[in-house]
Amino acid sequence: MINKRLLDSEVFLTMPPAANKLFLLLHSQWRPDRPVGYGVREAAAKIGCAQNTAAKSFQALEGRGFIICEDESVFHSKNGSRAREWRLTWMPYTWDRYAKPPSNEWEKWDSKNKLTVSKCSTQKGIASPILRR
Repeated sequence: MINKRLLDSEVFLTMPPAANKLFLLLHSQWRPDRPVGYGVREAAAKIGCAQNTAAKSFQALEGRGFIICEDESVFHSKNGSRAREWRLTWMPYTWDRYAKPPSNEWEKWDSKNKLTVSKCSTQKGIASPILRR
């Protein structure tokens, strides 16, 4: 269930329509025991938009603190591909041995002092997203 406080917030209400659709698609894939694997091509097909619009929707959700990249995408012609994996900050998670409550980074966003999120950077296969104001 999505929190009414989140749905009524300025950060959610001012998002582009494609980002709102992506938000709901990611939420529908959420499970507490693993990050959500979802890529730009899949998002574009489900939303019914261009891949560029889908990529901007991911950036909007990440920049507003709704999602955090946990693992980068991988493309390998012999071994197959894997979409980026996302943690939904409004939902709890348990995939790293301990139950964690929602981190709610989206609450730190406001239209004047926007939250920025760096791109996923991997060190030894572990993603380390960096939040900053």
